[in-house]
Order: sequence, then C-alpha cells, then structure tokens
Amino acid sequence: MTNVRPKKHLGQHFLKDENICQNIVDALTGHGGYNTVVEVGPGIGAITKYLVQKPYDFSVVEIDEESIAYLKQHYSDLSIYSEDFLRMDFRPIANGSPMAVIGNFPYNISSQIIFKVYDERHLVTECVGMFQKEVAERVAAKPGSKVYGIISVLIQAFYDVEYLFTVHEHVFNPPPKVKSGVIRLQRNAVTQLPCDEKLFKTVVKMGFNQRRKTLRNSLKPLLNEHKVDTSNPIFDKRPEQLGVDEFVMITKMFHPS
Repeated sequence: MTNVRPKKHLGQHFLKDENICQNIVDALTGHGGYNTVVEVGPGIGAITKYLVQKPYDFSVVEIDEESIAYLKQHYSDLSIYSEDFLRMDFRPIANGSPMAVIGNFPYNISSQIIFKVYDERHLVTECVGMFQKEVAERVAAKPGSKVYGIISVLIQAFYDVEYLFTVHEHVFNPPPKVKSGVIRLQRNAVTQLPCDEKLFKTVVKMGFNQRRKTLRNSLKPLLNEHKVDTSNPIFDKRPEQLGVDEFVMITKMFHPS
C-alpha cells in the first residue's frame, strides 16, 4: 500500500489493473525508430514498473510532490522531470532524435496533451495514452462521425490514429465518472502540409465552430475577405464530411498558385 493520495485538482486516477498497465506499455511499437520514451503523470508507477524493464532511454514527468517522493524511493535510477509537461522543451530530452510519449494522462488536461504532441510532431513519432473515452474517440474519429471535429482533423493531418481498447471505471482509484480509452498515434510521412498551415488551422476551426452549417456559410467571412470563388460543390458540404485532404484543398483556394 502507499500513502500517496490521488489529487482531484491534478486529474489523478491511479490505475490498478496490471493487465491493462502491461497492455498500454506493450502498445509501444518503436515506430519512427525512437529510443527515448517519456511517461507523463506516472503517479505511483502503475505503468512505470513495466516501462523500466524495456530497453528505452526512459524518463517521467510528474508535478505531484508526493508521487515524486514515492518514485524516487522505489526507482532510484529513474530520471524525473518535476515540471509542467505542457510547457516542456522536448529538445534536450530527445537530443535531436525521435521520441515517444506515453501515459495514463491526467483527465483535466487531456486535449492539451494531445495538442502538445501535435506541436512537437517533428520529434514525437509515437504516442500511446489513456484518455477519457470521449476524448480518445474524438481524436480517432473518421469523417462522417458525430464526434469528428477540430482535434480529429489537426491530429490526423500528421498522425495515423488507432483506438486500441476501452477501460472501465472500476480499475482506477478513485474511479472516474466516465469510461476511458487507450489510443495510439503514429507519425505519418507528412512533414509539411501543401498549404499555409496557419490558415489550414483557421479553416478547420472556423468550419467546425458552426458545424451544422455548410462550409459556404461557416467560412463566409474568410471566403469574402479572400474573394474565393464558392461555386465549387465542396462548399455545399458540412465540415464533418471532409477529410484532411479536402481541408487542404479548400485552404489552397485562398492562395491559388
């Protein structure tokens, strides 16, 4: 037993099912040829104990002082970064090489963690993580799905996403109020989109902010500003009907070559 208390304000739910812990670690494939693996929010080491057995250059990121003290006591050789993962500079950790991110991620910053991986896509070639089921499903959703949205498009522009398995509430301490889902992100071959990436993000966000409207209506201010010809039938569609390539195609219309 341990005297480390799960902290609600840190979104901590400690995983206690050993098979699930092992399955999360086994979901790492080495995609992209990384050797560096960083675990986010290890808590009391539920998956850490399986990761230290692997031949990785392994470290953890934890801001809870009780958890840090516990980890130092039980894993004397473990490299621990006691800082905010969302503000971390990955370059010193990766040292110019690819890396992977893994974790039973704190629920209160689930989406922010995904976007941190997105921002560090030039370094992070694989990410395996447990999220609230609804967040995991959104990231992995395909066009046409009700939960397909901004995060789906932006992540899938640079990552192949696979929903691996669902985890039930009772395997955590304390049990969360929702089910969880484990997903795997693997970097695809796209290093740069064939369009203005900043404008691409704007188009995606503006489209989904009024997702019930056709793109001709939801993008109207932008289309008028750039004098884009909207006769193309793609503008009759709603955003959830479009894949990454179609959003790229629309973005290129703003700056025709």
